[in-house]
Amino acid sequence: MFQEPDYRENLSLMLSEVLHDIGVNERIVMRRRRKLMMMETMSYITNRSIDLDATEYFLGSQSEGTTTKGLDSDYDVVVCMHNFNIIQDWSELEPGKLNYLMIQDENTTPGYCFLQLLRPDEPLPATGILDECHHITDRRGRILYKNTIINEMLEGAEQQHGPAIAEQGQPGLYDKDKVLALPCKSWPQSASGWLDRQGIGRWPTQEMRRYAARTGCFVVSTGSKVSEYPELEWRISTSLAERFCMLNLNITQLRCYVLLKMILKSFLNPQDEMNISSFMCKTVLLHCIENTESVIWKDNNLFTCLTYCLLELHSCVQNDCCSHFIIKENNLMAGQFTAETKHELSKNICDFIQNDRQRLLSIDIDDLGHRLQVKLNRVPHGIYYFFSSLEIQKLLLTTFVIDFANGISYRHMHILKHFLNKNIRTIKQYVGKLMTFRDNGNRLEHAAFKLLAPFVFTTYGSILASSCIGENNQVSPQALVWLSAGLNSDISSSRLKLASVFYSTGDMERAELILRHTEQQYFSYPVLPICDCRYNHLPKEAVTAEFIRVCSEQSEDCIKYITSFCVRFIQEEINCVPHELQYEMFRSTQDDMIHRDEYEDCWMDWAVVDSLPLLYFLQYKIYHHLQRHQDQQQALCKLIRIIETDENLQHRETALNILGQCMEQENRPQQALKCYMLSLQQRARNNVANIHICKLLSGLLVSQ
Repeated sequence: MFQEPDYRENLSLMLSEVLHDIGVNERIVMRRRRKLMMMETMSYITNRSIDLDATEYFLGSQSEGTTTKGLDSDYDVVVCMHNFNIIQDWSELEPGKLNYLMIQDENTTPGYCFLQLLRPDEPLPATGILDECHHITDRRGRILYKNTIINEMLEGAEQQHGPAIAEQGQPGLYDKDKVLALPCKSWPQSASGWLDRQGIGRWPTQEMRRYAARTGCFVVSTGSKVSEYPELEWRISTSLAERFCMLNLNITQLRCYVLLKMILKSFLNPQDEMNISSFMCKTVLLHCIENTESVIWKDNNLFTCLTYCLLELHSCVQNDCCSHFIIKENNLMAGQFTAETKHELSKNICDFIQNDRQRLLSIDIDDLGHRLQVKLNRVPHGIYYFFSSLEIQKLLLTTFVIDFANGISYRHMHILKHFLNKNIRTIKQYVGKLMTFRDNGNRLEHAAFKLLAPFVFTTYGSILASSCIGENNQVSPQALVWLSAGLNSDISSSRLKLASVFYSTGDMERAELILRHTEQQYFSYPVLPICDCRYNHLPKEAVTAEFIRVCSEQSEDCIKYITSFCVRFIQEEINCVPHELQYEMFRSTQDDMIHRDEYEDCWMDWAVVDSLPLLYFLQYKIYHHLQRHQDQQQALCKLIRIIETDENLQHRETALNILGQCMEQENRPQQALKCYMLSLQQRARNNVANIHICKLLSGLLVSQ
């Protein structure tokens, strides 16, 4: 099979070049993986800092680097709940946790298990049902945990894929599949044979098997399709071990998997039907790697490796059997296909293998077919237009930076939610736990800490300052230390908070100096606004050529000087917030609350504003106090212009509300009313413009 004619070797090399050009190359794969590992690490240090007993693992194609722009893979997030402890041996029992015994017997499907509830005080099975919603007593008297717990999490989710909650991506964002998982620290006994297994090419390696044994496994809430007890079975997941295996593949093996997914999407799963999953393709690939010499997996042999995987996939479909790579007895195709579907799939795979070159040339995803035609000189250069390899790499690297910045914004919001209604001592403890990652973390934790911590330091400093201002209108040295520690979070947001603190204490000179310096810095770099409060997609014009250049040349640290985050003040910072902006904390009437998402819209009880509008608003107010009237009018003009011309404002209604109040101070009530009406056009509900209009009209009536 592996003695290839020249045309196969040539086609393999051309395919490898095309895949390199569309981003399946070492540089992009490594940067994509780093982005996901950093986001996973940031989630970890966030949860540990706020005492959230759960860990998020980012798995699947994004974390493996086995996707392209055209494949548009979603994020697979496993949320591991550490208040549970799944054991296989009584010695693993942990007091203070919900302990369950993993049971695999004649009633469970291979690769699945039952979970038997144990007593919290001693190593014995529990007796008496705790709650009938989540548990059931079987014929042997065992109290078993139902996997239907996920149904409680489905409110607001688009759909359910097995054990996953699918969160539909908004424009410009990826979809997420969130899987709730329970941890088992030990390696599953049903997979013990894999730890001693080694294929022809000495793969999986000893290092992989050691990692797997050390990592343990999860159980996730789904039963087998052929189970007699679908509500009681939990699937045993070895996803961390599988990810480690994927991270150790060479670039040819990764390219082969990407091609399999493109073929799957283009030919084997018509109308997006989930007949064969990408996980099945991955499993087939891993089996093929295990059963071949490693020397086979080279760029000049890619086409043959692909054919080998397709033949193996065809065999799986024919036999209705695709063995899980690690738990061999688990048949991934059990109950998956009807006879008609099986026949159609088998026919499609055979058709592709027999006409493989022509089928490859017709793949539209990432223009793979057209690019291959050009490489093979089937068509003249210039007949098709597509981005060059360099352009694609730059765009992908830019996307990684933006994704990561949005991830920081999301984590910062997550922390702010846990600061709400807490006293300063509790918040200090949260910050102290975050600080431990500066001193004791690994390299990834250090890197994630350096990017997330400044936002937290600024908020903590602002909370301390607000408390001091409330007591004596002064800012303590301790508050200033924390505010200063956060100044380099991004180009503007933390500096604007410090300026707002000085403005609130009447220190106009220092506030003006910070604002002037921030404005100079802002326009010295190609800055992109970042806001994760909403899921608005930035227009393409927002990402300039200079911004793309910086992202493609720098690491993720560049977010410190090429991004501008929105400025968030929570209630605990209210004394540091200009009076006009404080109204935003009270935007929602009782009626409005019905139209809010309890989790996603929590920021509506805060004062949140884009950086530039806040900068010019503060300048307007400060120049008034300093009696620099010409500068004050210039600041007002800048505020008007940025609202009228900047398409990237994510909190435009807030900017219009503060502009309206400026117009009231200018004694221009008609323009103020126009601002508030425009604000309501942006957001009809949960908008304090309604209050401003009432106040304005009431004032006009009184004056008349």
